[in-house]
Amino acid sequence: MTDKESFIRFLIDCNALKFGEFQLKSGRIAPYFINTGMFDTGGKITQLGGHYAKAVHQYFNTGFDGIYGPAYKGIPLCVSTTMALSGMGHDTGYVFNRKEAKTYADKSSTVGMDLTSGTRLILVDDVITSGKAIRESLDILKTSGNPKVKGIVISVDRQEKGTTDQNALAEVADTLGIPIYAIVTLADITAFLHNREINGRVILDDAMMEKIDAYLAQYGSP
Repeated sequence: MTDKESFIRFLIDCNALKFGEFQLKSGRIAPYFINTGMFDTGGKITQLGGHYAKAVHQYFNTGFDGIYGPAYKGIPLCVSTTMALSGMGHDTGYVFNRKEAKTYADKSSTVGMDLTSGTRLILVDDVITSGKAIRESLDILKTSGNPKVKGIVISVDRQEKGTTDQNALAEVADTLGIPIYAIVTLADITAFLHNREINGRVILDDAMMEKIDAYLAQYGSP
């Protein structure tokens, strides 16, 4: 089993990937949904960090000083990723932002490693739609030492249009001037799961695949 297939199987086992009918923040009604909030045990978050660490190492090797995660979902992501990277021989820092500024003691807007203009960060998050959360993170970092964000790693590229016909991830990457990589794409997921029996049942059958194809015909952008 490849790393991508292992991650897809992990999403299924954790019930973080579901098929059905889901209203997204954008208002679209999607036939699939990714919820990384389902990684709710020590074992699951450890495995998740391992998958992110492999992707970070694959795309950036050791060309960074720390991992940043936007609050709140990004907090366990950045911590577990740095733990996994340490086990791979690259002991690096982590940092995340506060949702609300403190009015006493340490009033900094971030928690974790010290940041300077020379610090190189990789940002980790679950998924990206409009890129709003990423832009908010970049604004926070500009006032917190102004480190350089070298790249972004997310769990799944939904391969959907953004505000134009361009892929949403590519659109955000072009706008920010920062490369974005996904551990897996929707195409990886459907190729692996279509009519495959997992845990005694077929999760993605022909009928559901037709719904996904119809949705992508309207909103898809590889």
